[in-house]
Amino acid sequence: MQKMSQGTAESRPLYTTDERARRDATRWTLVQGVLAPLQFLAFAISVTLVLRYLLGGQGETAASVSIVIKTLLLYTIMITGCIWEKVVFGRYLFAPSFFWEDAFSMLVLALHTAYLAALWTGSLPVREQMLLALAAYAAYAINAIQFLLKLRAARLQSTAQAVGMAA
Repeated sequence: MQKMSQGTAESRPLYTTDERARRDATRWTLVQGVLAPLQFLAFAISVTLVLRYLLGGQGETAASVSIVIKTLLLYTIMITGCIWEKVVFGRYLFAPSFFWEDAFSMLVLALHTAYLAALWTGSLPVREQMLLALAAYAAYAINAIQFLLKLRAARLQSTAQAVGMAA
């Protein structure tokens, strides 16, 4: 899970030299790089199945199973992302470079967990469970965009540093 700073880009670089070295050296960076597209694939499949159920009433079990799989992948990427953040920044969550991504991730986790609770307790009818899953997915999509923008910022920072060193 690459993450967004509280301050401006001018006040603190996304990664210090030491943080960048730790990021590049840890296996957790690769783990995040593998899990992120897997989770996105699960998301895309699940959204399709949930919409199929909502629009046509077909495939309730497939949609529910896909949401559980997507949620388990989310938990996995969050746990490994916390480990990654500890290795790179020295804290499990809310490192300044990724504060806002982490904060929004808490909402994403809460919505996915609320879906699981509703599924397992039956506290919501199936249609409302699926709508809750879509709300969780909307939050996930926003969070994914945050991380993609952060990855772009990291690449731009790296390029700017390389150009600065060459000059």
